[in-house]
Amino acid sequence: MQQIRSHIFTGLWTLWTALFAPILGVLMLTGSRPVWVRKWARIWAGGVLGMLKYIVGLDHRVLGRENIPAKPCLIVCNHQSTWETIAVLILFPDVAIITKKELLKVPIFGPFLRLSPMITIDRESGTKAIRKMNEEGAIALSQGRSVLIFPEGTRSEPGAPVEFKRGVELLYGKLDCELLPVAMNSGDFWRPGKQNKKAGTITLSCLPAIPAGGNASAAIKAAEAAIQAELTSMRATLV
Repeated sequence: MQQIRSHIFTGLWTLWTALFAPILGVLMLTGSRPVWVRKWARIWAGGVLGMLKYIVGLDHRVLGRENIPAKPCLIVCNHQSTWETIAVLILFPDVAIITKKELLKVPIFGPFLRLSPMITIDRESGTKAIRKMNEEGAIALSQGRSVLIFPEGTRSEPGAPVEFKRGVELLYGKLDCELLPVAMNSGDFWRPGKQNKKAGTITLSCLPAIPAGGNASAAIKAAEAAIQAELTSMRATLV
């Protein structure tokens, strides 16, 4: 039965996304402001999360909202599935997500990334990618938008060690803003590359923010350790 529900969700998700093609066309033709593009993206994300809840039986809960800084900040999240790339659009309105440029080629989704705009980088370009993250991240912060990065660089399996790439350390040092670690156990319900999704409740936990201006290496290690500890605690409650 869960397999059938997962297939129904996938079909409806595809249809729901296709319905946004005309909206995308209007936004492009009218030169709509990015803030309106992001509002439509949140409507899309809310629909997807609603389908997950009522069709698959996969809900979510958010802990630690009080830890979210009042000012725009740098958000670092572990990455286990597609779920968080959708959910963060709701939890962090107007967020600027750092993502790989290959996603710009995805129909409908890609143009929304471009118009939002998100920060798209070529991960193979080394220092050029880091420079682009720093420059566009600073612009986003100046516009009142938080910057979000999945510093592991790719999706990881549940239970795997949390290991950040070095680029996030340089980003924190450059942006000079608070650092918000976020942990989530989405992979226990929506596995990378797997069609079937489990019913249950994904936990997303916003951990205490790390002040701006600290030693970059120490700050990132502290965020990495905090996320690792929170994920270990989450997995212990599932066993």
